[in-house]
Amino acid sequence: MGMKSVIDRYNKSKIEQQQLLNPASEVKFWQREAAVLRQELHALQENHRQIMGEQLNGLSVNELNNLENQLEISLRGIRMKKEQMMNHEIQELSQKRNLIHQENLELSRKVQRIHQENVELYKKAYTSSTNGFIQRELAVADDESNTQIRLQLSQPDHSDYETPPRASQ
Repeated sequence: MGMKSVIDRYNKSKIEQQQLLNPASEVKFWQREAAVLRQELHALQENHRQIMGEQLNGLSVNELNNLENQLEISLRGIRMKKEQMMNHEIQELSQKRNLIHQENLELSRKVQRIHQENVELYKKAYTSSTNGFIQRELAVADDESNTQIRLQLSQPDHSDYETPPRASQ
């Protein structure tokens, strides 16, 4: 019950009287309503204590069975909601895992491209070592997929210098 039921009862009482309430009858109405609400509050508090496992001494076996059934129904609802939330969280985490896996694949492809570019650069630098255009200090360290190349430029001999064509982007 709530405020709506109080208003409904008020309207019903008003109709039953078929007159405007005088202050004395309105006071009596609100006193009755306060008493009804106190009883409802007391019943809710008692029910809450029983659900919490307190003050069970006065209950019959049938009442205890009813309370147990009520708790089992509530527990099923709670477990269903919990399972629903956990399934939703699993779906979100699975989506995140898939995104991270895709990012990992993209980064792995980039590393492979860079590695291949480094190998090609190394080959170019190694094969053009006879013209004196580039002095190089090469250090190659292979740790599964990492190749490090250190290049050092020197002043070019202008007679051997050609302007490389620009790469279009």
